[in-house]
Amino acid sequence: MRKLVYYVGASIDGYIAGPDGQSDFFPFGGEKQDAEYSEWVNARYPETVPTIMRPQAGLVGAPNQRFDTVVMGLGSYQPALNQGIPSPYKHMRQYVVSSSLGHAPDPAVTVIGDPLGLVRSLKKEKGKDIWLCGGGRLAGSVLTELDELIVKSYPVVAGGGTPMFDGPFDPTRFSVTTRESFANDVTITWLKADR
Repeated sequence: MRKLVYYVGASIDGYIAGPDGQSDFFPFGGEKQDAEYSEWVNARYPETVPTIMRPQAGLVGAPNQRFDTVVMGLGSYQPALNQGIPSPYKHMRQYVVSSSLGHAPDPAVTVIGDPLGLVRSLKKEKGKDIWLCGGGRLAGSVLTELDELIVKSYPVVAGGGTPMFDGPFDPTRFSVTTRESFANDVTITWLKADR
């Protein structure tokens, strides 16, 4: 069965974006150690790089390694729309969970209002795993269906913004399966659901 995997970057205090959706506060300055980190991540998860950025990352034609489907909330989708990009991950099946977007602005994107129904249906299909791209409310709403977390922890405290999970109080155990540290002080932790 396919897994639902929340692959996400977060601040030390657990925020995936600032109060207005900002992500430029994550320390990623283009230095050599950042380039080494990016190359390492892109080699393992090339499909998580938006289609428009794949040429700059040297990923044109790179096959999907882990995921063939992406599920995102409107807050994760909106920045692409604001830049005139209605299909940010053309190399994957794309779903946007939203009750306000209405119709999809691109035929390659499907808008859905029921995240749990969508995820349960996708998990029954054959294929690679499903990437939960964000945001926090969506992650909170499908917490019971999450099989794995891959958390890129950046060495910065945001102090506020969009939390990694936003939902009702529901303590859910995960176990660390592995952890990698990088020269730019980013750590990646892989965790599996304890169920």
